[in-house]
Amino acid sequence: MATNAIDQTRRMLSLVTYLRERPGARVEDVARAFGITTDELISDLHVLPMCGTSFRGGDLLDIDTDGERIWWHNADAVGSSTGEPLRLAADEATALLVAARAVATLPGLRESDREALQRATAKIEAAAGESAGASSRLSVTFESEGGVFADVDRAIAERRRLWIRYYSPTRDTLTEREIDPIRLFAVGHTYVEAWCRLSEAHRTFRLDRVAEIRLLDEPSDPPPVELRDLSEGLVQPSAEDPQVVIEVGPGGRWVAEYYPHDSAEELPEGGLRITLRAPDPASLRRLALRLGRDGRIVSPRELADSARDAARAALAAYGD
Repeated sequence: MATNAIDQTRRMLSLVTYLRERPGARVEDVARAFGITTDELISDLHVLPMCGTSFRGGDLLDIDTDGERIWWHNADAVGSSTGEPLRLAADEATALLVAARAVATLPGLRESDREALQRATAKIEAAAGESAGASSRLSVTFESEGGVFADVDRAIAERRRLWIRYYSPTRDTLTEREIDPIRLFAVGHTYVEAWCRLSEAHRTFRLDRVAEIRLLDEPSDPPPVELRDLSEGLVQPSAEDPQVVIEVGPGGRWVAEYYPHDSAEELPEGGLRITLRAPDPASLRRLALRLGRDGRIVSPRELADSARDAARAALAAYGD
């Protein structure tokens, strides 16, 4: 699978530790250790000198290469070797404390979790000292998902079935369903995994798309299902899923960053030809509409045709 910006960031973080322990490491050896080409490694090495020891910059990493070996000239002057303790700046302390207090007010949060968060907040306040003062004048509240989260969390704890009215963006419809909730999780948004009685299948529902929710008196009784490992993200295409080819211009290169894909070939004038797999290719019509002039679906042909038809219908409705 092609490398995206997240993969590169993870690799570069590991690369810093690797190079610190191996002064004068050979380019070929390092590339082999990380499973990348020497060109990809050299590209990483061009970026590293622009990185510092904090997001504000700090001491820049003085790393260069002669094409055969890699040299880190100030390895002993940056990072943990300085012996300086980590400190929170005023804006860092404020952001962390405001977020912690906001999460502590979420409805449905288990009391043990709330107490643990409050203890951690108190420790941060003590460590931040005067820097924590500004945070007391700021507050954040959660409104869109709070009530739904509380009802789902209660249903899971009490093993009760839920009735929901749910918006499906791929079909642009609202459906009424009874679901047996299994677990809550967050991957960018908050979701509930459940057994859906309408489709008689294992389904995932995004909480901010639940238009209405009600706890039922019926017990929740989902059939045994193997929960997915979500460490690699919510969407995890398989080799059996249909293949889709999309061509994007420079303004659509972000697709390769956000969508797992098999390959991303460079095109003239800064574009990309992206090959990916999708369990429901029709869902990519929305992507094509979002891209507009910045991209198009190449194959399968029927999906490309349906995307063009959807675009024409949208333009016609807009004109009316």
